[in-house]
Amino acid sequence: MLEDESGRLRLIGVALEREMLVTGCIVAVMGTEDANGDFEVIDVKVPDLPAHPAPEDLAPKSADSGGELKASSEGHGKAAIVSGLGISGSSGDSLALDLLMEFLLGESTSPSLQATASQITRLIIAGNSIAEGNLQPDAVNPSAASSNRKAAHSSNKKYGYDSSAYNPAPTAQLDLFLSTLLPSLPVTLLPGASDPANVSIPQQPLHPALFPHSRAYASPPTQAQPTDAPPVRKPRKVANTYPLHPTTNPTFLTVGNNLILGTSGQPTDDISKYISSTPNSSPSTPAETTLDLMEATLRWRLIAPTAPDTLWCYPYQNSEPFVLEEGWCPHLYFVGNQEAFGTRVVRGEEGQEVRCVSVPRFAETGEVVVVDLETKDVSVIRFQVEGSDGAAVKEEEGKGFFDGV
Repeated sequence: MLEDESGRLRLIGVALEREMLVTGCIVAVMGTEDANGDFEVIDVKVPDLPAHPAPEDLAPKSADSGGELKASSEGHGKAAIVSGLGISGSSGDSLALDLLMEFLLGESTSPSLQATASQITRLIIAGNSIAEGNLQPDAVNPSAASSNRKAAHSSNKKYGYDSSAYNPAPTAQLDLFLSTLLPSLPVTLLPGASDPANVSIPQQPLHPALFPHSRAYASPPTQAQPTDAPPVRKPRKVANTYPLHPTTNPTFLTVGNNLILGTSGQPTDDISKYISSTPNSSPSTPAETTLDLMEATLRWRLIAPTAPDTLWCYPYQNSEPFVLEEGWCPHLYFVGNQEAFGTRVVRGEEGQEVRCVSVPRFAETGEVVVVDLETKDVSVIRFQVEGSDGAAVKEEEGKGFFDGV
């Protein structure tokens, strides 16, 4: 079905079978109308990648210097991207988070991991930092739950959350994790589907009140970006001098001379419900499927085409914040909370190059993605608890895989 301001038209034809299209895509079709009023498609065109932004548009500017360019060396290092920490507040989180923290702080016993960590200038947490369904242990215990229900029925005037079931341990542990890293490493924090944020996208930044220890490293409320501003329209050009940077999901980031586009995975996961195979119609791995969808959204110039049909989003009347406008093609595009790691370079007709990265869930895979901000080379650090054999290093297809034991 093709739809615009004038109406709707049913599309038919063999050419549609060669294209991967979902509801909401921006396309142009060429063909003829048959006797039944259907439009037989001969060819389908998508907008393809927009142009990259000019370097002067991405250079950080000081708010106190009248807009003068401010020198930044962050774009010469590496960015670590992790998603799906899945902190539940239990003792099972401690070992994995401790290994991750030791690596990011350069305290690993492996020389190769220490060398990699010394070049990391920013950590990006791409959503789902908190595990789903976290209740107090008493709420899970049936015997204790019955007594809690009796206590709840005794007080009929009860509003808001149930204090007997609410578990503050996950956010407290995430706060401790962030407060340990922030003195040494800036952190960009995206909300996810399981995090305490609004459900509809664009999700607003996680509130600093959730992090009593870490909020000292965030920007004061008087200097914060207005929450009602369209968050996926333009990246912030004023240099963020505060280590903790809670941002929206999806989000645009400027790190050095790089424009980074990232999501916590909801748009890609929702698109996957519409397709049964990749455009090549051949079986592929979950990582390849994710990369195919990422490439498709870039060529559609639309991050979340299925919103608001099956993906909740905030109703915008005069603008579409998920459209990639001309001059805002990202250099790096990552999607968090995926089944497996994958990476690909997507090239446009005018020489644009976008490094796409599928970031796996750390709680399930123990993997952290490290991207060189200059060369866009990607490596994966995998933490596995197997014994006391030390850290094994191997190279595979230009991507470094480091297994930290």
